[in-house]
Amino acid sequence: MEVYALLGFVLILSIYLGLELISKVPSTLHTPLMSGANAISGVALVGAIVLGGEGELQNILAFLAVMFASINVFGGYLVTNRMLKMFKKK
Repeated sequence: MEVYALLGFVLILSIYLGLELISKVPSTLHTPLMSGANAISGVALVGAIVLGGEGELQNILAFLAVMFASINVFGGYLVTNRMLKMFKKK
């Protein structure tokens, strides 16, 4: 039970720190930072795939991790692609 309390604390702390960091970043840097975060989500995606197949709880968590990381990677690339189109000459 202590492990779950520690994981919950780390999750809440990371959410708080993430919100604090994002609120301090100028809006002109959000898109480049998002494309950097795609690499981190890619690592989480690989880790979630490796985690799957161990047990019922791990399969559920791995499925959720794959789903959320995939949404983040796909959305991040869409936003980055849209940003890069703004700099091309017409």
